[in-house]
Amino acid sequence: MIPVPNGVKVWLATGYTDMRKGFPGLSLMVQETLKRDPHTGHLFCFRGRQGGLIKVIW
Repeated sequence: MIPVPNGVKVWLATGYTDMRKGFPGLSLMVQETLKRDPHTGHLFCFRGRQGGLIKVIW
């Protein structure tokens, strides 16, 4: 288990995400959709259509 520092927010993307996107594409989604900087140290979580796969940007 990776310890997460205090004060880190966890952002969950609603719906499903195209898991063919790489981390640069997901970072762009964070910037355009959430209007957040993906390099702040917060966790941004995305799930696939079937729910069996997640990707996390930290």
